[in-house]
Amino acid sequence: MLAWIVLIGSGVLEAVWATALGRSDGFTRPVPTTVFGVAVVVSMVGLAWAMRTLPTGTAYAVWVGIGAGLTVVYEMVSGAEPFAVVRLLLVAGIIGCVIGLKLVS
Repeated sequence: MLAWIVLIGSGVLEAVWATALGRSDGFTRPVPTTVFGVAVVVSMVGLAWAMRTLPTGTAYAVWVGIGAGLTVVYEMVSGAEPFAVVRLLLVAGIIGCVIGLKLVS
């Protein structure tokens, strides 16, 4: 169970570093660049740790799904990307698949 908690936290941090990377303006802005650096390292360490007990394919798919889903939702909420019902439904599909992977593991 702890591996799943760490994996979920790492997936959240993936969304943090992806967003910070976009805001870093090619690593020219110090605060987003620093947030990116810290978040990417902690996210990868958490993913690697979770993969010690979870199947690699499942862990990676869950990590990417959480990160991608949260990144898209955050960008729509912040106004950086346009909101569309279809986008929201597609993100819900990703989240549904992630939950399905957890249930069959």
